[in-house]
Amino acid sequence: MLIPTDEQIRALHERHAPTPEAFERVYTHCRAVCAVAEQLLDRAAPGVNADLVRAGCLLHDIGVYRLIDGSGRIDHARYVSHGVLGHGLLAGEGMPETLCRFCSHHTGVGVTSDDVREQGLPIPVADYLAESPEEELVMYADKFHSKTDPPVFHSVQSYAAKVRRFGADKEIRFKEMVDSHGEPDLAPLSRSFGHRVL
Repeated sequence: MLIPTDEQIRALHERHAPTPEAFERVYTHCRAVCAVAEQLLDRAAPGVNADLVRAGCLLHDIGVYRLIDGSGRIDHARYVSHGVLGHGLLAGEGMPETLCRFCSHHTGVGVTSDDVREQGLPIPVADYLAESPEEELVMYADKFHSKTDPPVFHSVQSYAAKVRRFGADKEIRFKEMVDSHGEPDLAPLSRSFGHRVL
């Protein structure tokens, strides 16, 4: 599989971003998630494809552009659909399924078909779970940075509190991922990106 370069991925973001501010917000987040994942690669399972993880991080949130209007407002009511929208966007660009899945399979600590039905989520009923080590690493790294205004990094404790509202099982799953992948050192990333740590 041919993995796109950083330059090709950046160009894709620029092409689909509705405004320069949207590009800055989403692409910076993707870069921050990539920086987190790169810290965690040393503990990754043997044989994890670092280039695939990097591309997955840089692409995972590209579907958010389809939820941002011309004034820069995000449609928060449909936000959970950004992964499915990103999957479709990348498929439309001719990207392989392996890359498209980083979009649709990174939300939270995994969205199950039961979650979709019980919560009435605006996405097709299916399981959106990380299945490969690369998908899980991108999903996990994503938990440590948020596109809020202003953007922030989340500590393990901060994200655990955030995910708890979706059920005790989600918090347990996150803590299993912490045990498996380790805790990133957010201090240098906070200095580099200028985003505080919660």
